[in-house]
Amino acid sequence: MFYLYGFVILALIVSYLINNQKGKKSFKIGSKKLIKNLPIFFNMIILVSITLYFITDDLIIKFLGEGNIIEGLLFGVSAGSITLMPGFIAFPLSGVLLEKGVTYTVLAGFTNSLMLVGIMTFPIERKYFGTKVAIIRNVFGVILALIVALVTGIVFGELI
Repeated sequence: MFYLYGFVILALIVSYLINNQKGKKSFKIGSKKLIKNLPIFFNMIILVSITLYFITDDLIIKFLGEGNIIEGLLFGVSAGSITLMPGFIAFPLSGVLLEKGVTYTVLAGFTNSLMLVGIMTFPIERKYFGTKVAIIRNVFGVILALIVALVTGIVFGELI
């Protein structure tokens, strides 16, 4: 992440040195867009924080690890679609869930939907890509998460 910030700062410096008028103009445009979008990002962070507070590890294990594997998969994909969690948290969490008895099929659906589907980020996607594209992207994300989970279940012998 810090590399990205460094790259942006370097690009701004180079832009300013090459043509200081365009450099200043691009900095102003970027700053205005950032300030305009801050409320959306703050709302998203608040929603994510509230969600992560109420959805504990024990609650996840209860719904993902018990009962029918297909019910667990559907719940996992649903929970992953709603929850927003970075990969550096999601994958270690999957390791903990695996140790507690959650199947590979359910974990594949859960982690893939975490990464591919964004109910929490939908307002931002809608703003930048349009409602139709945001819906299509999320629907294909759910479908892909289910396909990967089913293939994982077959490979690990959980669905045969």
